Amino acid sequence: MRVSVVICSIDEAKLERASASYRECLGGALDEIVAFRDARSLAEAYNRGIDCAHGDAIVFSHDDVEVLSPDFAARLEAHLAAFDVIGIAGTRQVCGGGWHFAGHPHDFMLVVCPHPDTGEPTMVIEGGGTLVVPGMQALDGVMLAARADAARSLRFDAATFDHFHLYDLDFTFRAHLAGLRLAVCRDLVLLHASRGSYDARWDAYRERFERKFAGRLAAPPARKRAPLLNVPLDEAILRDPAELARLCSPATLLRFVARLDAAVAA
Repeated sequence: MRVSVVICSIDEAKLERASASYRECLGGALDEIVAFRDARSLAEAYNRGIDCAHGDAIVFSHDDVEVLSPDFAARLEAHLAAFDVIGIAGTRQVCGGGWHFAGHPHDFMLVVCPHPDTGEPTMVIEGGGTLVVPGMQALDGVMLAARADAARSLRFDAATFDHFHLYDLDFTFRAHLAGLRLAVCRDLVLLHASRGSYDARWDAYRERFERKFAGRLAAPPARKRAPLLNVPLDEAILRDPAELARLCSPATLLRFVARLDAAVAA
């Protein structure tokens, strides 16, 4: 499988760090990195990426990520043999303009990001069970990977989502509605330098999404979001290849998920 990576960035340092990470983790599977520095929106630029990508699979990535899983390429290929679109966070039930609105037991995530208080790297996990969770209805866009034919059949809605919000929820929810196979793959471990923000502009695009899919969304849940498991990580672990391999191994990740299962049960 050959992989094209599409990244949009106006920050050359971020772009180079993310590109270097994908070059390292994909190795010989990397076909190309398609970088856009003039995106009018992520949907608009990602469509241009689809048009020029040559790979069998296309990764759409934010510019502030670093791949931590040493065997990322092999895992990516295996997952895209079984699914059409995959990500690292998502939901089995879309009830509004946020993938995380449904809460437990529908939402799943695993990502390393800065702790909101200390800034220290923290592995954040939501949802119990297995690492690979099929049956998703929508995925978060920090990193999306799709079979190239699926991406070309769907494309992004650049007319409605003409900024930098909700392009991902729209793309993946339409994939679900079209009968494509979506999964959250929590054995693809990424470091994301941001925890995201939800401001007035995001809220306006949330409303656009909810108007577009009115009548096709699930009822809002009565329950609050389930607990998240936050695993503090020593920065040294992320720079030691042997320690990083142990951290990202399925056995270690499943032990963390089991801790979350126990916390939810309690």
